[in-house]
Amino acid sequence: MLQARKWPSATAAALALLAGVLTVQWLPVLPPHWMMAALVASALVLAWRLPRARWLFVALLGFAWAAWRGSVAIDARLPSAWEGQDVSVVGRIGGLAQTKADATSFLFQIEQTKRDDQVLPWRGLARVSWYGKPPSELEPCSRWQLSLRLRRPRGLVNPGGADGERSALAHGIAAVGYVRDDRSNERQAVARWCLDRVRASLANDIQTRVSNAHDAALLRAFSVGDTRGLDAHDWDVARANSVSHLIAISGFHVGVAAVFGVWLCLVVYWLWPRLALRCPRAQAQPIAALVVAFAYAGLAGFGMPTVRTVLMIAAIALARCAKRASGAGHALALALMAILVVDPLAVLQAGFWLSFVGVGFLILCLETKGRGIRAFLRELTMGQMVMTIALLPLTLWFFGEASLVGALSNLVAVPFVSFVIVPCALLGVLLLLICPPLASPVLQGAGWLAHAQWWLLEQTATWPGAHWFLPAVQPYALVLAMLGATWLFMPRGVPLRASGVLLFLPLVWPIRYEPTVGAFQAWVLDVGQGLSVVVRTHDHILVYDTGARYPSEFDLGEAAVLPSLYALGADHLDVLMVSHADNDHAGGAPAVAAAFPAARRYAGEPERMPLPMTQCVAGQHWDWDGVRFQVLSPVGTGQASSDNDRSCVLLVEGSAGRMLLTGDIASDIEPRVAAAMGPGPAPVLLVPHHGSKTSSSAAFIAAIKPELAVVSAGWRNRFGHPRPEVLQRYAEAGVPVFNTALEGAVQIDFPAHAPAYVAARWRLRERRYWRE
Repeated sequence: MLQARKWPSATAAALALLAGVLTVQWLPVLPPHWMMAALVASALVLAWRLPRARWLFVALLGFAWAAWRGSVAIDARLPSAWEGQDVSVVGRIGGLAQTKADATSFLFQIEQTKRDDQVLPWRGLARVSWYGKPPSELEPCSRWQLSLRLRRPRGLVNPGGADGERSALAHGIAAVGYVRDDRSNERQAVARWCLDRVRASLANDIQTRVSNAHDAALLRAFSVGDTRGLDAHDWDVARANSVSHLIAISGFHVGVAAVFGVWLCLVVYWLWPRLALRCPRAQAQPIAALVVAFAYAGLAGFGMPTVRTVLMIAAIALARCAKRASGAGHALALALMAILVVDPLAVLQAGFWLSFVGVGFLILCLETKGRGIRAFLRELTMGQMVMTIALLPLTLWFFGEASLVGALSNLVAVPFVSFVIVPCALLGVLLLLICPPLASPVLQGAGWLAHAQWWLLEQTATWPGAHWFLPAVQPYALVLAMLGATWLFMPRGVPLRASGVLLFLPLVWPIRYEPTVGAFQAWVLDVGQGLSVVVRTHDHILVYDTGARYPSEFDLGEAAVLPSLYALGADHLDVLMVSHADNDHAGGAPAVAAAFPAARRYAGEPERMPLPMTQCVAGQHWDWDGVRFQVLSPVGTGQASSDNDRSCVLLVEGSAGRMLLTGDIASDIEPRVAAAMGPGPAPVLLVPHHGSKTSSSAAFIAAIKPELAVVSAGWRNRFGHPRPEVLQRYAEAGVPVFNTALEGAVQIDFPAHAPAYVAARWRLRERRYWRE
C-alpha cells in the first residue's frame, strides 16, 4: 500500500526541495511550460514506482515549482514595448516612502494602466521616484492616480557588483520609473487603517519623543523596522561590525519576542490558574509565542527574515499543539520547506542563506550543558564563534567583504540590543498605543542605551580588519569552505577536525591571475551614463574616471568601482585619474580616494574637483612593469574651448597592444590626439564622449584605425548615446563596437606577445534567466 511506503524524513525532503529550487537559479533560460509539466509527471511516477528515489521526486517538484514561479515573475514585468512611454496608472502606495535630497521613492502597487485612454492589460509592483515635492503627503496605503514613465528592471553588471535584476525579481518588482509632471497626478483616497500606516505613525511618534535624531532613527529601526533615518555612514559602521542583521527587526528579535510571549502566557496562567482546565498551558504557550512573534513581525512589515522566523515558530507550535516531539532541526527543516513552497525565489536573497545556514550550524554544533550565567555566557561565546566562521564563506560570496572584529562586536551587541534595547523600545511602543505620556521617558532612556551601543560600534569600526576584502569567491572555493566549516565543528571524537581549516585556503588565499611583464588588462565598467575604467599591470593599478554620484547619495564610486576593484583582487591603487570634472566622470572620485588615500591623483580640471588633484598635461608619462602610460592631452589649461576638451587623454601601451582612453573630447581635439599617438599597433579605443555626435569623427577613426572600440553608456539614456550615426561610422570602418549598456562590464586583455582581445562581457559571462 502507498501508506506503507517510506517517505523521506523532513530534513531529507527539505534538502531535496532546496536542491531542486536552487538548480533553477543557475539556468540562463527557463524551460518551457510543457517541460515543467513533464517533470511533474515524471516525479509522480518516481514517487509511485521507486520508493527509494522519493527524494528525487521532491527535488523534481521543487525544480518545476521554482521554474514556474520564475517564469510567472518574468512574464509579470512591464512589456518591453511600453518602456520609455508615459502611462496613466491607478494604484496604492506600499511600505514607507523614503525622501532623499532630489526625490521621494516608494513602492507602488499598480492596479490599472492606461495609455491614450485605452486600458492596458498589465498590473504589478513598481519602484517609483517622485522628483521635486509631491502635491500632498505620500501616505502608506493611499490610492493615487499618477502619470508614470516606466521601464523594466535593469541593473549594472560588474565584477563583484550587486545584481539589481536578481533583487528586483526576488522582491516582486515588475517595473521601475518616475512620476511625470502632469495635472492628472492626484491622491484619490486614503485607507482608514493599514499596517504600514500604523508603522509610519509609530515611527513619527518615536521621532518626536527622542531628542537626538540619530538615536530616534535607531529606535525606529529596532521597533518598527523603519531604516529611513540611517545614512550610508551608519550602514558602513554596521557592516564593519557585522551587525546589519540587528539594525532592522531581525529574525533573532522575533525569536526574542516569542520568548516574551511564553513569559506572558506564564503570567496569565499564574493569575488565572483555572484556565488550565479549558486549555492546557503546554499548548497555550506555543500559541502565545506565535501570536506575539506574528505581531512583532508585522511591525517590520513582514520582511523575509521575520517571515522565516515566524514560519519556524509556527512549525514548532503546530508540533507542540499536536503533542508531537519536534527538535530544533526538524523545525528548521519544516520552516525551510514552508519558505520554499510559499516563495521559492527567496533563495535569491542573501538573508535566506545567512539565516538558515547560521541556525543550522548552531543546531549542529551547540549543546546546552548546565544552567546559570556560566552556561549562558559559554553558549553565547561559542555561538558567536560558530556564526562568524560558518557564515564567513557566504558573507564573502554575497557581499565581497567580511569583518574580523564582527565576532567581538556581536558578542556585546547581540545580547545588549536584543535583551535590553529592543525590549525597552517595544515597551515604549506599547505605551504609545495605550498611554502616550508614559512613553516619552521610556523611549528617551532606550535612546540613551542605543546611543551608547552605537558609540562603541563606531569605535570598533575603525579597528584593523573591520573591512576585510577578498577577490571574488569562486563556487568551488565556497563549497570547500562550507565543507571545512562543517568538518571543523563536528562533534568531539571526529578525527582531524582541525584539518577543516585547510579547506578555507582557496577562499582566503585565492589564485590570482595577474598580467605578465609587458602585458596589461583593462575593464570598462558598467556605470550607466558615465565612465570608469580599471587598468592593471603586473604590480600596479590605475583607475580612470569613477562614475557619477547623485543627490540621492547613490555613489557609483562606492557601488560599482570599489566592489569591482576588490573583486579583481586589488589591495592598493597607484593612480586615480579623472578625465574632467563632470559628475558622470568625477562623482565617485571622493569615495575611491577615501578607500585608497595613497594613490596619486590627476585630473583635467583639478580646480573643479572636490578633492586636491594634480593637473594632467600632455607629456606626463611613467612606466609600470614594461607598460608605458602617456598623457596626450590637454596641452595646456587655457587652450581648450570647453570643459569636455580639457579631458585627460591617456595612452596605455604594452609590448604588443595599446589602449586609448579619451574621456569626453570632441572632434576638434581628435586630430591632435591622433597625431600625438605616434606609430604602433592598432589600439583599442574608448569611444569619446559616450558616442556623442560631436565626437568620433570619420577622420579620427581613419587616422588611428582602432582594432575595436568600447563605449560606456547608460541603458536607454536620455541623450541617445551612442548615436546611430556614430555607430555607423565605426561600422563603415570595420571596427567592432562593444557597449556596456548592452553587455555589462567589458574586459580586454593585452598579452605581451599577441593582439588584444575581449576576454569577458559580464552580462553574457554570467547569464541568468532574470537578466535582460
